Amino acid sequence: MHFILSPMGSAGDVHPFLGLALALRERGHGITFVVVEYFRELIERHGLKYVQVGTTEEFLASTRNPNIWKPRKALQHVYESGIRPAMPLQFEAFKEHFVPGETVGIGSALGFGALIAREKLGIPLITLHLQPAVLWSDIEPPTIPGAFGPKWLQPWLYRIGVKYVIDPVILPSLNAYRRELGLPPIASVPPWWHSPDCVISMFPEWYCPPQADWPPNHLQTDFPLWDAQADEPLADEVESFLAAGDAPLVFTPGSANVFGAAFFRTAVDACQRLGRRGILLTRFPEQIPAKLPRGVRHFPYVPLTPLLARCAALVHHGGIGTASQAMTAGIPQLIMALAHDQYDNATRVTRLGIGDWLTPTWFSGGRVAKRLSRLLESADVRKSCREVADRLKRRDGLDETAAAVENWSSRRLQHRSEASA
Repeated sequence: MHFILSPMGSAGDVHPFLGLALALRERGHGITFVVVEYFRELIERHGLKYVQVGTTEEFLASTRNPNIWKPRKALQHVYESGIRPAMPLQFEAFKEHFVPGETVGIGSALGFGALIAREKLGIPLITLHLQPAVLWSDIEPPTIPGAFGPKWLQPWLYRIGVKYVIDPVILPSLNAYRRELGLPPIASVPPWWHSPDCVISMFPEWYCPPQADWPPNHLQTDFPLWDAQADEPLADEVESFLAAGDAPLVFTPGSANVFGAAFFRTAVDACQRLGRRGILLTRFPEQIPAKLPRGVRHFPYVPLTPLLARCAALVHHGGIGTASQAMTAGIPQLIMALAHDQYDNATRVTRLGIGDWLTPTWFSGGRVAKRLSRLLESADVRKSCREVADRLKRRDGLDETAAAVENWSSRRLQHRSEASA
């Protein structure tokens, strides 16, 4: 079989798709990877066929707009700067590389070009969800930024958000493009971004139990624990720092966050208040304070899998991939939720008893130090972290997902072959 994989977003969105692509290649399948140019070197380094759907300059320009981290403006910014311009490019990439009877597409909820290719060209398509926040449920609603009030009120707030925010931002240009292709308009976006063929959620049931009002064609696997260079030895300077003292705290505001200066100033303050060593992770060194105290170091990138196994706690933005890496390492985490799915992940981490969270307004050195101190000193938190880590050691989310993709695709292509015979 041949799979076309096309994630939308930052490294936290692309890495799981790449891990799945490599797992599928190990099973003998062909892979075409459709993604923005920013990730080209990473994709080609792993020997996969790469197709571009946007430039590095466009990707970086999108990340440099502060609206990307503002809950009320994030959706429109992400759509106008990323999803909308990529939509026709993604559609054409699927059209060019689709081989009937052999090809299955794998896209994300925001991969609108892939969803349109499914309708227009008849490409079997799997929607891959990395986080529960994109699967709305009236029974157990995910936490959405700006929501308030009791649980019974959440479905009403969600519908207001869909009617007055999501649909007005997306539908005009989406339906205009659909008209160009001879497709009928859609009435609302959220029900449409789940492929009618198959939906796979890459998070375990103990993190988010399946709900009766989720898509009927839904499968659930486990976290896609993959990060670049995780199998390589740590850089000498990282290894030396880790060996020189107690397990440090790790701070990262997310791979695409270029507005992390205040986050890192707070990180340094918290380390000094606690008398602990710290590691600051960002590819944008201009965010780091000009002078760091002894015991606090900056590194552009360190794979979290080997790093967190030797650290005391992780402070981060609440991305699902980063959160699951901390779970795997069995260490507590403190989240500064900004936008997107981060509020929901922060809520679930807190509910599991393995971490805590703060909004940016409350993210100060004193509060961060106080929350970290409580997490690090709590026997209950240590016990919960060990239990969650043990659950993840017994599962392989990428292999499990690759098997689910392979089995579904084989049945689907066989059915189509028999129907056309």
